[in-house]
Amino acid sequence: MSTADRHIVLGRIGAAHGVKGDVRVKSFAAEPTALGDYGLLSIAGGRTLAIERMRPLKGDMLVVKFRGVDDRDAAEALNGAEFSVKRSALPAPDADEFYHADLIGLAAYDETGEAMGTVKAVLDFGAGASLEIADSEGGLRLVPFTNEAVPTVDIAGGRIIVAPPAGIEGEKREPEGGDAS
Repeated sequence: MSTADRHIVLGRIGAAHGVKGDVRVKSFAAEPTALGDYGLLSIAGGRTLAIERMRPLKGDMLVVKFRGVDDRDAAEALNGAEFSVKRSALPAPDADEFYHADLIGLAAYDETGEAMGTVKAVLDFGAGASLEIADSEGGLRLVPFTNEAVPTVDIAGGRIIVAPPAGIEGEKREPEGGDAS
């Protein structure tokens, strides 16, 4: 599947809000109300949703009314569903900005050109993003996703160069479910 055909998750539907089909939505878009700019939103099972109206609630939370979702029961049936659009529907990121989905799967090399593994996830626990890199033996390494630690991101070339600052080799850990001895 090409990068342009890959689906990017833009938000998650939460609890019903009232009795007329409105739902709470957590937007993953940089500008939460930009969800209305992308047309039809896809959810699991091949279903699409069209936003009829929305309003900001607080921060990245919105209250959204989807076309055809007209009562509380229909709204509750959507609770927990994530929705997405094709990557090609999103605007090009600014320089030094990346969509997480574009980073996942990139080959990681150190500054000498030695293969380190593949980017498996982009994680952010509040202190800044980190890249989870899986090596060929199943080990995982967390590397801060900063200009200093990852000086080269080559989306078109399918690779990144990792150069962690002195003293930070990236946190190497065993994958979950590994040997506990």
